[in-house]
Amino acid sequence: MSADSADLLVVLGPTASGKTRLAVGLAAALGGEIISADSRQVFRGMDIGTGKDLAEYQLSSGPVPYHLIDIAEPGEPYHVHRFQQEFAEAFAAIRRRGRLPILCGGTGMYVLAVLQQAAFTAIPVNEALRQQLENLPDEELLERFAALDSPYHLRADLSTRRRRVRALEIAVFLQENQVPVSPEKQFMNPVIIGLNPNVPQRRELIAGRLQQRLQEGLIQEVQGLLAAGVPESTLLGYGLEYRFVTGFLAGKYSLAELEALLTTAIHQFAKRQMTFFRKMERDGLHIHWLPDGLNQQERLNEALSLWAENRAQ
Repeated sequence: MSADSADLLVVLGPTASGKTRLAVGLAAALGGEIISADSRQVFRGMDIGTGKDLAEYQLSSGPVPYHLIDIAEPGEPYHVHRFQQEFAEAFAAIRRRGRLPILCGGTGMYVLAVLQQAAFTAIPVNEALRQQLENLPDEELLERFAALDSPYHLRADLSTRRRRVRALEIAVFLQENQVPVSPEKQFMNPVIIGLNPNVPQRRELIAGRLQQRLQEGLIQEVQGLLAAGVPESTLLGYGLEYRFVTGFLAGKYSLAELEALLTTAIHQFAKRQMTFFRKMERDGLHIHWLPDGLNQQERLNEALSLWAENRAQ
């Protein structure tokens, strides 16, 4: 490719791996702006539980611009297709300003929707089907999905109940319809940099981050959302922190049980994130994984070197 053909830098990795800090450092060094690829950080008022870490965007040299954070209200429908459209708008605006778009996040389906311009994201919502599936156990959702043969099976993300319902919705649609035409890609040959701390380090990072979030007021944040009228059923669908804290507030378990259960669940989630990223690699996307054991400055230097080498190939 020519020296100007790589016009998107991607930073991905599991939860608590340090993606935001690295992306901010890259943006400051390269004249970039960050586009968040996080399915929960789009919602206002959900700051601690989603790990927005907005203070990390404020450097001594000035703030680093970010996009697709705090753009929707809790409970407002937000899906991959909407993300894909809003990413395209942010990407084009950043390029018009002569700056580098940096996609940063851990929601694999969002990242994949950008990198492969996934046509499946345009498949419409089927409210009638969703109502039929609402009370079915997770095991039956998986069985129904497995029983349907569709081209979506190879890339489906089944890591949460909401995504299992969406996967089944897509598979049902494809039984009677053709795959939608993929939108045209806006960029060429993105450079993808991955963070994947080893398992002991990841456990330590997850445990430490959870303690920090609890000290910063995670429980109070969930209480505030409930008091503001966000339904409990909505919070249960917004990820592990909101699900478990909502259960704690309902008296299902003690604070010690909350910490233990949530730590285990987040670690399992991080493993599922890595499984999804590895599948992206098997499907043909090349991820440059940074080595373990680097400090923050060494990570930044390594990432800058990878960007320089790969955008010029």
